Amino acid sequence: MEGLLNQLFEQNELTKEEIIYFLQHLTPDLTKRLFRLAEETRKKHYDENVFLRGLIEFSNFCKQDCMYCGLRRSNSNVERYRLTEEEILECAAEGYNLGYRSFVLQSGEDFRFTEEVMIRMVTKMKIRFPDAAITLSIGERSEAFYRALYAAGTDRYLLRHETASRTLYESLHPWMSYDNRMNCLQILRGIGYQVGAGFMVGLPGQTSQHLAEDLLFLKKFHPEMIGIGPFIPHSATPLKDAVGGTVQDTLVMIAMARLLVPDALMPATTAMGTLDPIGREKALSAGANVVMPILSPLKVRKKYALYENKICMGDDAALCRNCIELRIAASGYNIELSRGDHCNFLRKT
Repeated sequence: MEGLLNQLFEQNELTKEEIIYFLQHLTPDLTKRLFRLAEETRKKHYDENVFLRGLIEFSNFCKQDCMYCGLRRSNSNVERYRLTEEEILECAAEGYNLGYRSFVLQSGEDFRFTEEVMIRMVTKMKIRFPDAAITLSIGERSEAFYRALYAAGTDRYLLRHETASRTLYESLHPWMSYDNRMNCLQILRGIGYQVGAGFMVGLPGQTSQHLAEDLLFLKKFHPEMIGIGPFIPHSATPLKDAVGGTVQDTLVMIAMARLLVPDALMPATTAMGTLDPIGREKALSAGANVVMPILSPLKVRKKYALYENKICMGDDAALCRNCIELRIAASGYNIELSRGDHCNFLRKT
């Protein structure tokens, strides 16, 4: 086991069989060392910096029906909302005034936000905030859409692969195509985006083999951003009675992903903080280096419920930033409010 961990740290590589064996034989002492080596690896590329992104959740409408998601179209209990273009720009302006230079626009797969609407939105943001990076996280769209939004100035695109197992993916995503999901990621990469992928830990039916496949997919695809969080059951979904993922298991995945893809930007997710009051801090100490405070208006925050009991629902943007900055500083890290590009990324002109 020590040999496998040393190999993972020094060569950033393990086989599928080695990953499975490693996961099945982890001891508390070895886990602590895994976390230390992940943090050491992160420091080589990003020092002690933790990058802040202002998150704007602008619509909770979604055409998909994912088995685990509280926003699934079959959930009739959701009070749906869409922010107007003006409201989105106001959120970004507030974040910009607070010092953010990186914004994430996230929604369900809401096709009311057409290519034309999104181009107009991104263009306005780039004019008003020319030194800020814009990330979209709005699901599967066409190649033409992705190309048009990149041309309009979008810098990054987050599209978690959710699981690299075709069988598990299809069991969780009715009427969705595993091949299309993977193809979208390849298209985004080919266009020139900084691309984000990732998966959930603790999904029903997920095994060590599935997790090994996820890690190896990330190793091969080498995304600029990797989002890994625990599965948290929602009471209005078919998986409401599932056990869910744990903070500890998720930390192991974050640390292993850090060692396999050493230069990735990796968020300490809100879901981690939902399960554990210091879950995000634990994620930072296991190799994560991004935090995304919410900029959405207070009136809609509780409506964007991928899972329940989400933290930070009642804090305004200024208080949210102050809170997370205090937490980050107390953990010994530096707060970085710049664009926070990937360490090897060349800015487009």
